[in-house]
Amino acid sequence: MNQSETYDVLIVGSGAAGLSLALKLADRVRVAVLSKCVIFEGSTYYAQGGISAVLDAQDSLESHIADTLDAGAGLCDPDIVELTVKHGKESIDWLRHQGVAFTEEQTETGETQLHLNREGGHSHRRIVHTADATGKAVSEILIERARAHPNIKIYEHHNVIDLILSKESNDRVTGAYVLDIHSHRVKSIAARAVALATGGASKVYLYSTNPQIATGDGIALAWRAGCRVANMEFMQFHPTCLYHPHGHSFLISEAVRGEGGRLILPDGTAFMHRYDPRQELAPRDIVARAIDHEMKKRGIDCVYLDISHKPEAFVREHFPNIYERCLKLDIDITKQPIPVVPAAHYTCGGILTDRNARTDLSNLYAVGEVACTGLHGANRMASNSLLECLVFAERACRDILQILPDIPEPSEVPEWDESKVSGSDEEVVVSHNWSELRHFMWDYVGIVRTDKRLSRAMRRIELLKSEIAEYYSHFRVTSDLLELRNLVIVAELIVRCAQLRKESRGLHYTLDYPENDKSKPAVNTVLTPLKKVPD
Repeated sequence: MNQSETYDVLIVGSGAAGLSLALKLADRVRVAVLSKCVIFEGSTYYAQGGISAVLDAQDSLESHIADTLDAGAGLCDPDIVELTVKHGKESIDWLRHQGVAFTEEQTETGETQLHLNREGGHSHRRIVHTADATGKAVSEILIERARAHPNIKIYEHHNVIDLILSKESNDRVTGAYVLDIHSHRVKSIAARAVALATGGASKVYLYSTNPQIATGDGIALAWRAGCRVANMEFMQFHPTCLYHPHGHSFLISEAVRGEGGRLILPDGTAFMHRYDPRQELAPRDIVARAIDHEMKKRGIDCVYLDISHKPEAFVREHFPNIYERCLKLDIDITKQPIPVVPAAHYTCGGILTDRNARTDLSNLYAVGEVACTGLHGANRMASNSLLECLVFAERACRDILQILPDIPEPSEVPEWDESKVSGSDEEVVVSHNWSELRHFMWDYVGIVRTDKRLSRAMRRIELLKSEIAEYYSHFRVTSDLLELRNLVIVAELIVRCAQLRKESRGLHYTLDYPENDKSKPAVNTVLTPLKKVPD
């Protein structure tokens, strides 16, 4: 028999979006936060660059808005962009109030102010950071505060199987079925409101900068429950991931290019001037495609990012973590260029939400990378992601607190039934399917696409879906099986959206339609599921 627990709000995910929402709610309501591994192991923790906000007197809200709209290639929602940018400073102030120590500098008059980086797509310095480990600094403070709060219960190593819909109405969420990974037991957690903050889906690709947990869980959960998703074709590939057999997909921050790092070929020749007048500071889609093109054209394994022309003290002060990590691999970035390749990095699409983070289902919210708010459009601008987490955590908090008094305590939820399944002795099938999926997504649905490649990917997805569904229906769930089940749904959504877009725009580039379709206004790609998607 499964255990059952009840909270006011259940938050699935423990990164910047989930923990910010939990802390904002917890003075008023009881909150449960689920993390499917140790609470530190999320994309926020590994974020290097920083958080964008207008803090410099030479900068302006209008400039930040214009830069974001430009990067989004015509698909950003201007109202959402304006809303997000306007709340940048207060978001930074909230983090500082929590205890996050951002890097500071002294002015010529001896005063102290926040040091601001500049990254790709930004026309001004506006990136608040903590050296080159901003996500780690933010995560550590938010985790410390959440663990200390009496109204927040943190469940580590808990993976959500499915959302629970109301018996009376299948468009209202009342909780979730959750696998306790350590005990192998399934429990049901009831809640008056549920927020998905599970991050993105970059692990659908073979090479990714994200930790292992980025398997699109929240997107798949919402899709199966009946929510629309949008713009899944826009998967962002970070241009500069460390290329090394022992590098483990280590990200080389965009701030390296912001501080003068140059992309060069193995013979030392620069090449970005041939692709964009902004060169290394062009938006990520342009830089990633340029690197991909040079690698394929020349048959080389990687290109190089060179910051060695800067003073050694400057490099070590600004990029201490990158310096130390590379040095352990015998790469001294003060003297040598860094070998880099593009890798899957960020999911710009996701669960369709409104300006208050509401989804299509009553009492279900989506915050952070899992959501498609309209901020990023066809390409996310650097360091707008953590900003989005903070702004929409605040929006969701206000909306949840407003509606909670009118939501009754959840009634008893149905128990999880595993009476007709057994333990599996063929779990190698899961790992094989996982590997196959990520390989063909990388080969056929990567930085450059064609109709033929997308069709090939879809045929393989259909085969995998049937195999996974059969396996899921006969055997007890494991965390690996749940992730695979979610990944194949995400893969299908990416391919379906890509097949619908008959043009190249932002992060979606296809050789069959290499130009923007200027004959009609740019539109988002929205997919609508059945009210309840069958397994």
